[in-house]
Amino acid sequence: MSTNGEIGAVYVQTNEPENRVIAFRRAADGALEKLGASATGGAGSGMPHLQSQGSVVLSGDGRRLLVTNAASGDVSVFAVSADGLELLETVASGGASPRSVAERDGLVYVLNAADPSLAGFRFGEGGLEPVPASRRALAAGADPAQAGFSPDGAKLVVTERGTNAISFHEVRADGTLGEAQSEPSSGPTPYGFAFAGGGTLVVTEAFGAEKGRAAASSYVLANGSATPVSRSVGNGRSEICWAVATKDGRFAFTTNFADGAISRYAVAADGALVLEDAVAGVAVEGETGLRDEDLSADGRFLYAIDADSRRIFGWSVGDGGALAPVGSWEGLPATVAGLAAL
Repeated sequence: MSTNGEIGAVYVQTNEPENRVIAFRRAADGALEKLGASATGGAGSGMPHLQSQGSVVLSGDGRRLLVTNAASGDVSVFAVSADGLELLETVASGGASPRSVAERDGLVYVLNAADPSLAGFRFGEGGLEPVPASRRALAAGADPAQAGFSPDGAKLVVTERGTNAISFHEVRADGTLGEAQSEPSSGPTPYGFAFAGGGTLVVTEAFGAEKGRAAASSYVLANGSATPVSRSVGNGRSEICWAVATKDGRFAFTTNFADGAISRYAVAADGALVLEDAVAGVAVEGETGLRDEDLSADGRFLYAIDADSRRIFGWSVGDGGALAPVGSWEGLPATVAGLAAL
């Protein structure tokens, strides 16, 4: 699928016992058309509201789609083309219940939630190959949510809901992990995150699902550590969990699972975070279900899953970060989880 701004795609996983990926073609106006479903060769949990962030991820070059299979303990790799998806392989994740996957320049790390642990892989001539001695155990009771690389690839970042911490793992040249540092989260239940302008890390905080306490914090990474800039900037909503940043790094969009709203935060050059609009977009106002989100490769459209209404919602993104609805599309199971957009 082309990423020239005229056509693209959106992918979600069903998280069913016989897991599938549903592909949608994106038109120039942001409208989606369902293309079909492809089996992952693995098993999802079969339960609604899989606690995951980054369970469906495109490689940086847009040529591969990675999907975690929570119940079978493996990761599926698809080739992406204008004709749709082709399953290339399904490989063991190196742990139990993989929930998040990250890729940078061919290096892949899988976050296994049940162990909890991290396991490294690299794309090679034989496919997705394990990186020797890359497995890293996380703290007992970490209850990790997301793993992702810093913009320069020097760190692998993990949010840990159970310990209310964010861990930063050095990424060595051979793909293994070196020294790890753990920083207390500014607010409880750190969940999803995204990197905005200047390498600013924006982290959502679900506050233990306490009603009306959703918030996000920002950090600046320097000299191997993370320095808080804006602490727990609340949006008055509930169960904020997912985050994505615009390509220019000026804005971060967060989804609020408990009440159907997308909030927009502005990110300053120094990393400061300001809530601009608590309800920048709405799926089903006041209803649960809004979760995974992503921006199209050209940054013109934002898409999010609403699991309870079994739909994908889409918005166009204006120059000032304003969201305008472009439609919603049915055909998802209640177990749907993970979304990646081209």
